[in-house]
Amino acid sequence: MKRPSLDDAFFASLDSSVLDVNDAEMLPPACYVSDEFYEFEKKAIFDREWLCVGRESWAKNPGDYFTTMHIGEPIVVTRGQDGVLRALSNVCQHRAMLVAEGHGTARSLLCQYHHWAYGLDGKLIGAPAMEQARGFDKNCVRLPEFKLETWLGFVFVNFDNDAPPLKPRLTVITEALKNYHLETAEGIQPDEWTKFDWNWKVMMENNNDGYHANKLHAGPLHDVVPSHLATFPDLPDDTAAYFRYNGAKHEDAGFNPTHRALLPVFPELTRAERNTFIFGNLPPTLSLVVMPEMITFIILHAISASEMAQTRGWLVAPGVMQQSLFAEKLGIIQQSVRGIVAQDLHVDSQISIGLRSRFATRGRYSWQERSQRELNNWLVQRYQRTWRDMRTTM
Repeated sequence: MKRPSLDDAFFASLDSSVLDVNDAEMLPPACYVSDEFYEFEKKAIFDREWLCVGRESWAKNPGDYFTTMHIGEPIVVTRGQDGVLRALSNVCQHRAMLVAEGHGTARSLLCQYHHWAYGLDGKLIGAPAMEQARGFDKNCVRLPEFKLETWLGFVFVNFDNDAPPLKPRLTVITEALKNYHLETAEGIQPDEWTKFDWNWKVMMENNNDGYHANKLHAGPLHDVVPSHLATFPDLPDDTAAYFRYNGAKHEDAGFNPTHRALLPVFPELTRAERNTFIFGNLPPTLSLVVMPEMITFIILHAISASEMAQTRGWLVAPGVMQQSLFAEKLGIIQQSVRGIVAQDLHVDSQISIGLRSRFATRGRYSWQERSQRELNNWLVQRYQRTWRDMRTTM
């Protein structure tokens, strides 16, 4: 593929991707495959926006911590002895060794290389054999701290300390999800993430693409939520999330051979909510599939122009995990969903090949792909604003 020229004409051409869905066309293929564009995108998106790192319950008690990474930046989230949740750089300020791995509970963060120790608030509390280092003052050393917000039990960080708050731009989706009470929903912390050889936007788009649902996934498992029953709410221009409602063929539908929810549904759902799925994205890192009996979430981790990873988890109503035969019922659901996910992953891999072709074009959208236009709107605002800012400093 010809290397894109990041110039005024390129960014002006993005205007056609934010028209009404029946007029819009997809982003240029270069936005998905170009290393040059990915480096620009890190500045425009990942250095400025709120990135999901996990759930509050993953660091529920004082001393708890978990680690993650976005755009190659290692992050550790800690719950201090003061009860405060913090997001810190996971990089020792001595020789760049990581100070924490995985997740667990600890009194401090100890670099295994030279045993520099940091409090759960990031302050350096121990640096062996440094007494002869001239001008060294451990009181002046700490792990960099990132801005942090929580929303419905999810934890977000921002590398930009001047970033505006997230929650005011989530009012519409927060209202749509209020009866699910995600802040108290329960699940098991995923142990690992999975890498894939494609751009993060390929998966972000697929996660909320109703158009393919009854084409790629045609069959008894997925046909219970038909594509033609999708509806798209109008959203404010500054929204930090977009979503679609998708009607089901019957109440309390589920992705399993019975077509019915196998687990107890969230107890405060209305009749309309028990007949509807919600597919939501909080770009650039969180996708939600909201069903009457459970919620699945995917945290996306951009790695390069052509590589990403995901953390996948699920949530159920409080107490459901303690009920009889929960593990067996969950196993049936997961086995069914694995087949759907496998189809999606195969398509993502093939799209990533096609996007590099000289014949890849800026295709048009069906009305059932309005979520793609909403993602474009979120992205293009940020792309064009960052380009304007860069132009003024050139």
